[in-house]
Amino acid sequence: MNKVLFWLLLLVLSPMAVIIVITPMDSQKQYIFGLISIAILFLLGLSKNQKISLVMVILSALMSTRYIWWRATETLHFNSEIEAILGIGLFIAELYVWLILILGFLQTTWPLKRTIEPLPDDINLWPTVDIYVPTYNESLDVVRDTVLAAQCIDYPGNKLKIYVLDDGKRSEFAVFAADAGVGYITRNDNQHAKAGNLNHAMKLTQGELICIFDCDHVATRAFLQATVGPFLKDPKLALIQTPHHFYSPDPFERNLRAARHIPNEGALFYGPVQQGNDNWNATFFCGSCAVIRRSALDEIGGFAVETVTEDAHTALKLQRRGWGSAFLAIPLAAGLATERLGLHVIQRTRWARGMTQIFRLDNPLLGRGLKWQQRLCYLNAMLHFQFGLPRVIFLTAPLAYLLFNLNIVHSSAALIFAYVLPHLVMSLHVNSRMNGRFRYTFWGEIYETVMAFHLVMPTLMALLSPKHGKFNVTDKGGLLDVGFFDFNIVRPHIITVILLCIGIVAGLVRALAHNYFNVDPYVIALNIGWALFSLIILMAAIAVARETRQVRKTIRIDVEIPVIIHYASGISSRSTTSDLSMGGAQIIAPDQRHSSDEIEEIDLLLNSGAITIPASIVTADDHIIRLKFKEIPLSRRRELVRVVLARADAWIQPMYPKDKPLYSLLTIVRTVFELFWLTWKARRDKRKSPVEEQQEDHAA
Repeated sequence: MNKVLFWLLLLVLSPMAVIIVITPMDSQKQYIFGLISIAILFLLGLSKNQKISLVMVILSALMSTRYIWWRATETLHFNSEIEAILGIGLFIAELYVWLILILGFLQTTWPLKRTIEPLPDDINLWPTVDIYVPTYNESLDVVRDTVLAAQCIDYPGNKLKIYVLDDGKRSEFAVFAADAGVGYITRNDNQHAKAGNLNHAMKLTQGELICIFDCDHVATRAFLQATVGPFLKDPKLALIQTPHHFYSPDPFERNLRAARHIPNEGALFYGPVQQGNDNWNATFFCGSCAVIRRSALDEIGGFAVETVTEDAHTALKLQRRGWGSAFLAIPLAAGLATERLGLHVIQRTRWARGMTQIFRLDNPLLGRGLKWQQRLCYLNAMLHFQFGLPRVIFLTAPLAYLLFNLNIVHSSAALIFAYVLPHLVMSLHVNSRMNGRFRYTFWGEIYETVMAFHLVMPTLMALLSPKHGKFNVTDKGGLLDVGFFDFNIVRPHIITVILLCIGIVAGLVRALAHNYFNVDPYVIALNIGWALFSLIILMAAIAVARETRQVRKTIRIDVEIPVIIHYASGISSRSTTSDLSMGGAQIIAPDQRHSSDEIEEIDLLLNSGAITIPASIVTADDHIIRLKFKEIPLSRRRELVRVVLARADAWIQPMYPKDKPLYSLLTIVRTVFELFWLTWKARRDKRKSPVEEQQEDHAA
C-alpha cells in the first residue's frame, strides 16, 4: 500500500516539479523565488525529522536541476569558436557536478545503520576462517604487528588459521611466520599483483570464510565476533566490509593544523556513502578489513584480476550473481595512512584508474544481475574519480574573461547570480545537514583540488585504453627526518595561482576603468569573486605540500593503564600511562626518583596479568617520563599488541561536532594564512646564526 501511495504522490507532484524546473524568470523574480526557497529550506532545517530531510533533498535537487536547465536553454550562445569550446566545456563540467550531486543524494539519503549480529552460543556452529595478510615490499616492522594482532582475535583456535601471503619471497618473513606459528605462502611469480596473490592462497587453504587485512591493518580482538554472525543468518551474504580506520595522520592531518580537528578524507565514504550503498545491497569491497564467503568467490572465479582495483570489481561481480553484501560502520581494525602527499597522490591515482577501468570493461549500467539502485551507486563511485578535469575547469574558468575578455556564459551577472545563489546555498546546506559530521563544507574542494591536476591524464588514458597500466603498491611506515616543501606535486597549482593573481589584477584595473574598457563592472566583480574563491582553495591545497617531519617510528595512542616502574636500585613505584606505542610509553611521574635512579623495566598491569617490558628513559621532567622499549621476545610483543592495538574499543571515537559552513570556510582561510606564516618563520629560522639558535635554546 505504501508503494502505491508513493507512486501516486510522485505522479501528482511530477508536473509541479517540471514547472519549478523549466519556468523562466527575469533576475528580479528569480531572486525572489530563490530567496523564498532558501528561507523555506532553512525553516525546514529546524526539524531533525528524517522525512523532513528527504523533503529538503528534493527541494535542493529541484533548485539545482532548475539551474542546469537554465544553463542549457538560456546561456549557451557564443560569439566565437573559442568561446563555444570553453563555454560548452564549463557547462559539461557543471552537468557532471549536478549528476554527482543527484547520485550522492541517492546514496546518502537512506543509510542503513547495522548493528552487530551476535554469534550463536554453540561454538560448533561457527564457520572456519582463514585470515590473509598479503604483502609485497613492506618491511617486517609493518607486517609483524598485523600478524600478531590477528593472533589476538577472540575466535576458536581450531577454526582460525592465519597466513602471511608474501609476494616478495623474503626469507625473513618465512622465519617470522614460523616463529609466530602462522602459515606462510609465496608463489613463483607476481602475476595480477594483490588479486593474484589472494587467488593463489585460495587454492592452498580451505576456510569457509576469508578475512583479509592489508599488511598494515591491525585488527581488534572483536573483529570476527562482530563480523561473522551475519554469514550464519543470511546464506546469500558474500561480503561484510568494515571501515578503514587510520591511527596515523594522513598528509592533510599532518601538514594542516585545521585538518587535525575535522573528519578525515575517508570519513564520508566509510560513513554515509557505504551505509547508503548497504541499503541498496551495493556495498563496495575495499580490499582490507573485510570478510568474504569462499563459496561466493569460487562462483565468480576468485578475486577480480581485470583491473587494478580488484576489490570494488570483485564486489560488483558478486552482486551481479545475486550475492548480498553488508557494511558494518564500526572501526574494528586500524592501519597506517599514506605518510607523504606524493604517496597519497599515487594511491588515489591508482584508485581512479581502476574505477575507470571497471567503467570501461564491466560497466555497471550494462549487463545483467544488478538492480537500478545498485547500478547508480556504482556509477557514482566511478564517475566520482573523473573529477580531475571538471575541477581544473572550475578553477581556471574565470581566467577566460579576466585575461582574454571571453564570455563563456551568455548572461548578465545579475541573472547568473540569481540562479547560482539558491543552487549553491541549498545544496551546501542540505549536504551539511546530511553528512556534516563526516565531511565539513568546502573541505571536499581541497581534497579534490590536491588531486585534480594529477588525475586528468590517468583517467583519460584509462577511458581510451583501459587495459594499460599496472598495480602500484603504496609504501607505508616511512620516516622523514627533515620537513620540506613538495614543489613537484603542487607545481600546476602554483602556476594556476599565478595566473589567477594576474587575472584578478587585470580584472580590478578593468573594473576601475570600466567605461574606458567598455565592460560591465558587475560581470568583472562576479569573475573576480569566483577567482578569489579558486585562489583560496588552491592555496589551501598548496599548503598540504608543506611536509612536516615524521620521526616517530611507531604511533602513540592515548590509553591509561596501571604500571609498576622498576628502578636500578631495586625500588618500584606505581603509576599510570598517558599514552602507549609499540616502541615506548609516556608515564605520569609518581615522584622525582627517575632523575637520579635509572629505570630498567616496567610492568603493564592488565586484567589478564602483567607484562614486563625492559625500557629506558628518553626524556623526562617533573610530571612526565617518556620511555623507549628495548628489544622484547615475540610472545611478549604479542601481548603488547593486544594492549596497544587490539583492544576491542581501541578505535571507537566520539562523533565530530556538527559542520558549520561559514566557520569551515574561515578555517580554510586560516590554513592559507598559516602557509605564508609558517613558510616565513621557517626561512627566518634558517637564516639565524648558530649563536642566535644557542641563545634561544638556552632561554627556553
